[in-house]
Amino acid sequence: MLAIFDQTVAKCPEGLKSPEGHVGAVSGVGPLTQLFASSHEGAVTVSLGSSGAIAYDSSNQNPFLPRLFGAVDDIFCLFQGTLDNITSLKQQYGLSNNSTANEVIILIEAYRSLRDRGPFHPSNVARDLSGRFAFILFDTSRKATFIATDEEGSVPFFWGTNSEDHMILSNDVEIVKQSCGKSFAPFPKGCYFTTNGGLKSFEHPSKEMKAMPRVDSQGQVCGANYQVDTETKKETKKGTDGIPRVGSAADWSSSY
Repeated sequence: MLAIFDQTVAKCPEGLKSPEGHVGAVSGVGPLTQLFASSHEGAVTVSLGSSGAIAYDSSNQNPFLPRLFGAVDDIFCLFQGTLDNITSLKQQYGLSNNSTANEVIILIEAYRSLRDRGPFHPSNVARDLSGRFAFILFDTSRKATFIATDEEGSVPFFWGTNSEDHMILSNDVEIVKQSCGKSFAPFPKGCYFTTNGGLKSFEHPSKEMKAMPRVDSQGQVCGANYQVDTETKKETKKGTDGIPRVGSAADWSSSY
């Protein structure tokens, strides 16, 4: 799976940017989706207009970490892995009577519940997911992202930034390398990213995330790993620690 997001949709943390730059890297949304398609048989690409693009392929599936792709209305979701608590999640999000609801449908419904003034903080939704997973969700109507990986980092999942300041996400590390040069890293374990909230930890969403520079085998800085900074706390405005309720024009996608 592959996602390319414009910085207006998903702004990469500065820590991911390597001083080594992007020498020889593939740039541009079109060339990168073509590169992905050339190395992934049967790949399907969806243009998101000025917001970027996503791509999916079902070739060479890992039976223990299958890849899924789906869309409901204006929301697209790329998913790899498995959720262990599908039955309880279907009950929670009103999908008990939907016998075909898989991980993608559940995640889209969870996002819609949050977006439309659900009662929970996004970190609660992320913590409710039990299993091995990485996913990329994009709401075209709100130009909003919701991206996460499990606490063990069970699914290979990488992110980076290219010469045009696009955020690049993929389970294929070679694609990310060819696009981002040295400006990439594994997506942080047990974390989620949203358009307006940036990168946060499931367990400590009020804490800042601290960049720890990565050094490759040649001694060069190669992006950064992120961990919770236990000594700082993000200032939380009144009413934004949960989802704005009646009387507020805000919604999940504009608050996090």
